[in-house]
Amino acid sequence: MADISREEVAHLAELARLDLSEEELAHLSSQIDGIVENVSGVRAVDTEGVEPMSHPHASEGATRNDEVGEPDQSLSQDEALDQAPDARDERFGVPRIQ
Repeated sequence: MADISREEVAHLAELARLDLSEEELAHLSSQIDGIVENVSGVRAVDTEGVEPMSHPHASEGATRNDEVGEPDQSLSQDEALDQAPDARDERFGVPRIQ
């Protein structure tokens, strides 16, 4: 078993800025431990000769080409920023992550 500790979960919660109770930390610790155990089981499968894939389904043609559209199909910079809660120097203003 991977034995994910309560302290490791608390550290991850702090990084994610989550305020978790002691009960939630204990519960998540056991859940994450189970997930890590299951992933370890998948790693044990012999994949020799299996070609890696990025998606389990065929996805040919699922995306469009990135092309510049007509000006009336795009927002101007002013239109994009006019509803922003904080716009600075012609950009979206976001709080600094510490």
